Amino acid sequence: MSARWRPLPKELKISPGNPLLAGAVPHSEGVFFSVFSRHATGMILCLYEHPHDKTPTASLRLDPFRNRTGDIWHCFVHNLKPGALYMWRAEGPFDPHNGHRFNPNKVLIDPYAKALTDGSLDLCSALAYDDSKPDKDLTFSSTPNDCCMPKCIVVEDDFDWEGDTPLNYPLKECIIYEAHVRGLTQSLSSKVKHRGTYRGVVEMIPYFKDLGITSLELLPVQEFDSSERYRKNTVTGEKLSNYWGYSPIAFFAPKSMYAFPEGSDHESFAPEFPVKEFKYMIRELHKAGIEVILDVVFNHTAEGNELGPTLSFRGFDNSIYYMLAEDKRYYRNYSGCGNTLNCNHPVMRSFIHECLRYWVVSMHVDGFRFDLGSILGRDSQGNLLSNPPVIELIAEDPILRNTKIIAEAWDAGGAYQVGSFPGGRWAEWNDRFRDDVRRFWRGDDGFAPHLATRITGSSDLYLKNGKRPFHSINFVTSHDGFTLNDLVSYHQKHNEANGEENRDGISENFSSNYGFEGPSTSPYIEETRNRQIKNFFATLLLSIGTPMILGGDEFRRTQAGNNNAYCHDSELTWFDWSLLKNHKDIVRYVKMLIAFRKEHRAFRREDFFTGESSEHEGNGKDTQPDISWYDENGAVPQWDKLGKVLIARIHEHNGNGLPCYCYLLAFNASPEAVQIILPQEPTSEPWQRVIDTSLDSPHDIEEREYPLLTNSKTYLMAPRSFVLLILEPNAH
Repeated sequence: MSARWRPLPKELKISPGNPLLAGAVPHSEGVFFSVFSRHATGMILCLYEHPHDKTPTASLRLDPFRNRTGDIWHCFVHNLKPGALYMWRAEGPFDPHNGHRFNPNKVLIDPYAKALTDGSLDLCSALAYDDSKPDKDLTFSSTPNDCCMPKCIVVEDDFDWEGDTPLNYPLKECIIYEAHVRGLTQSLSSKVKHRGTYRGVVEMIPYFKDLGITSLELLPVQEFDSSERYRKNTVTGEKLSNYWGYSPIAFFAPKSMYAFPEGSDHESFAPEFPVKEFKYMIRELHKAGIEVILDVVFNHTAEGNELGPTLSFRGFDNSIYYMLAEDKRYYRNYSGCGNTLNCNHPVMRSFIHECLRYWVVSMHVDGFRFDLGSILGRDSQGNLLSNPPVIELIAEDPILRNTKIIAEAWDAGGAYQVGSFPGGRWAEWNDRFRDDVRRFWRGDDGFAPHLATRITGSSDLYLKNGKRPFHSINFVTSHDGFTLNDLVSYHQKHNEANGEENRDGISENFSSNYGFEGPSTSPYIEETRNRQIKNFFATLLLSIGTPMILGGDEFRRTQAGNNNAYCHDSELTWFDWSLLKNHKDIVRYVKMLIAFRKEHRAFRREDFFTGESSEHEGNGKDTQPDISWYDENGAVPQWDKLGKVLIARIHEHNGNGLPCYCYLLAFNASPEAVQIILPQEPTSEPWQRVIDTSLDSPHDIEEREYPLLTNSKTYLMAPRSFVLLILEPNAH
């Protein structure tokens, strides 16, 4: 197959264009181009024949009188076709101390580019980063960068969606599975045809359906420089990379590397291929009933601090797009990555808004998780606003109204807003759930009351703000931190391979190795770890709120104790699917837990528990409280004296004359066995066991719903175990 980059017309004619059409918009007679810059004095559109061209085939200078409306530079290039390659040059003052970094020698990525050419990003990094000159940002560089910059591609938005629309499941019905597009299938153990690609994700659909998840949350797919990290793995000597992708360079463009199979000739594919492959992935996942949530990074870009490369925003209008310090040579850094986007400036606010609309309307995604979301609430000076315009805009936008919006409600500048993130309908990653659940199961004293709050929806965080339990995204592990296997296998982080002398990553993980650091051959230690993993999954999937599973935890994926594996594109982070066979008991257990959650609405309730009975239509007064609490003696707990045992009885009235289910959830984090007294019910029906994590598979969770009878008044709980009992008091 021959290369398919579009040749340029022999004669190039430009006319004023349309300032309302952002980016590059193809038309039957040519292409509209526009870009924002308030302080530029000149703008040049560069057109190329091939991705690695060292010089443009054509450079079209825009007339500031005919091709500028306000701050928008625009033109229409006649006879140009989709697939054309382009970049911009911006002329203006180079005055870092006043915030201006214009340099016409540097070609710039269009912030609205829908796709970038592949294969140029490594070269871009090699040229752009030069930390050997500490004051290089005060020097005007005359070195052109055309040859080593990825080129923007004019993309036509045509695709046969076959009637597809976003699924937009209600949050309370969702079970989220967090994964990395490449890492999911890059290992040979995945046995898929298209390893590490969007199509590879599609090939995993049968597994996702069998597991029972509803929502796939993908780590960043907006184009980023995968070679941004230039340190070496201090263990193997291999070059490290920007694997996670939390450093975007083009917010509208899907990561092109994820479109192409390993070893393929990228230039033999049509220019718009990455966009079409992403759309294909979304369409096929939707056909299977699986929605897609994108992890998006609107807090910083890959341009870094004052010593970083000029790739896009910095060269178009640095003082508008970024938060700058009092000496505007420097950047305010609330992201921990060198710069912070000026999200509440009207220009940046509109950019974020239009970008989200594009991913929903043109790409059909179902939701977004906003990395370091608290930065969206800061003004240009870094102050947290009480009613941030961009957060309200996203929440109230009519097109995004059914789209999921999930905040990581903190940032690297000290903001922490879990339970108080502004903007109304925003959901939040609940790290309080993560930490309290970890500490309870580790056996820390005094955490049973905290567990009670977390498993019932974290009302202490969300009730006062008028939010619902499903606004709490509950998780025990995520990409950032230990995997679940490592949480029960390592007492300390082991990030030496990151090249930062193990200084990076969170130091306190509330983890335990149960007697040996790392992999163990001890049957006792392995049985304890398996049991704790099952305890964590039961707590997560039977808690009120929206559960999120870290992909691979269900078969004990490990990162060898590395809790910050952002820079490893290797077997360390790729899913090892051979572990499915080794841990099929846990996979079965998780699959059945998910099915149980879906079948019993008590664990998907919309409202917080009240501890009181309630009226139900057609059934009169229900005298049973919706939740009751007990200690191991069957008494009402003294919360300040509660030990390592917690028991909750949930009463769920289904209405319409259907049976009222009762559930007994018993948690024992003690290293000792505990005999618990069961609540006595006003019915002759006995409690029946569904789950006991101390039992071997298949009795850890029963195949049939209620096969085992518990006729006694007590139940002996094994050390570090979870038990779920159930009864139908009105069944007969």
